[in-house]
Amino acid sequence: MRQFLSHFIFALIAFVPTAVIGQPEIGDVLIRNGTLLTVTKGTLENTDLLIRRGKITDIGKNLTAPEGCRVIDATGLFVMPGIIDAHSHIALEAINEMSTPVTPELRMRDALNPLDISIYRALAGGVTTIQTLHGSANAIGGQSVVMKLRYGTLNPSDLIFEGAPKAIKFALGENPTRIHGAGHNMVPRTRMGVEFVIRNALTEAREYQRKWDEYNEQKKKKGFRGAPPEYDDRLETLAEILRGNITVHCHSYRADEIVMLLNVCRDFGIKKLVLQHANEGFKVAPEIADFGAMASVFSDAWAYKFEVYYSTAYNAAILTRNGVVTSINSDDPGVIRHLYHEASKTLKYGGLSRDEALALITINPAKQLGIDDRVGSLEVGKDGDVAIFRGHPLSIYTVPVMTIVDGIVRFDREKDPDDMRIYVDPEERFDQSGFESPESYHDCLGTATATFNQLFENR
Repeated sequence: MRQFLSHFIFALIAFVPTAVIGQPEIGDVLIRNGTLLTVTKGTLENTDLLIRRGKITDIGKNLTAPEGCRVIDATGLFVMPGIIDAHSHIALEAINEMSTPVTPELRMRDALNPLDISIYRALAGGVTTIQTLHGSANAIGGQSVVMKLRYGTLNPSDLIFEGAPKAIKFALGENPTRIHGAGHNMVPRTRMGVEFVIRNALTEAREYQRKWDEYNEQKKKKGFRGAPPEYDDRLETLAEILRGNITVHCHSYRADEIVMLLNVCRDFGIKKLVLQHANEGFKVAPEIADFGAMASVFSDAWAYKFEVYYSTAYNAAILTRNGVVTSINSDDPGVIRHLYHEASKTLKYGGLSRDEALALITINPAKQLGIDDRVGSLEVGKDGDVAIFRGHPLSIYTVPVMTIVDGIVRFDREKDPDDMRIYVDPEERFDQSGFESPESYHDCLGTATATFNQLFENR
């Protein structure tokens, strides 16, 4: 018996790596007779869409379903590209490394949680692809990761969008000054300090790059015996930004700081830039367009802290009309579930067309993430990532009914379970005695109120 168990355990251990390393699941599906909102090629009524081995292979009328292919009747339904969120933090437990204001060596892909229920809830809103970013505590934060929402896998690597370009998070304004300056008494404490931290880090990276370029040139010469420069993961990542291999996504709000960042990027030859939030982007939209930067904004969220006091719901439309590739993002696990509603607001605030509004959550964020050759529109050759709605997705009355990723149905409203927490029993009882009493929350609120009153009196 003992020998049998040892062989069984060995076989199990030997099997697990093979199962984990396997390729993400892909599928075949024929969507029949839907209203296709292609985004880039107009609206196609009563049209079929065929996905084979995870790719869109045909779009037309009366298509034949291959053997074994799942068929979905979309009569009376609207079919659009899977929604893309260019700014999210789901699938991560902690998003800020606050020990130092410069941490480009961190990689979000190393800490993904495939069991995060927010992934499933995003799918329930028609979202198929997201960029999960480092937080905004650091002037230069960690490297983001683009994810396909393949909920149901236990392997974090299955979530990663294969071949997506690298990107990194920068941040301006109150977050880095509050965390590092006020919180830890270190630079940056001011907005000028934030610029200094970024310029100083990029200057060090430029010198690091110069040494490596010089070494790589010298070692081509016959008889060269010099040693390579010391490798530094932090500086190497920054040097990749200077080489144009990593896109900068920068948390930004105020117009003055946006212009400052544009100047910094010009000085260091950085061309790949996406302004995140950019609440005052409408003030400097021509300057953003002239630089060639893009912008990922909220539809109508502002005034939740001092530096975002001034904004407008017309921001996305103004940026769009000035030639800036613009997207609308969530930055929130709740908002991500109704990005189609967020996009629809631009019909009222700015008068964008339906295709322009849909582009804000499909092809435009795809361009910002460098994956528009794969996703963002319904076109032959692109990935089979599709969202199906009952009612036009820009209607307040619309309902998402199905979301497909790589030809695999990852959300189906008709088969939506009551509870989607893997390995958790919703009927399970637990002891509440370890939880704090409601009175403790009142005490906490009272302490906070007293502290506020004291600060207000001493201002």
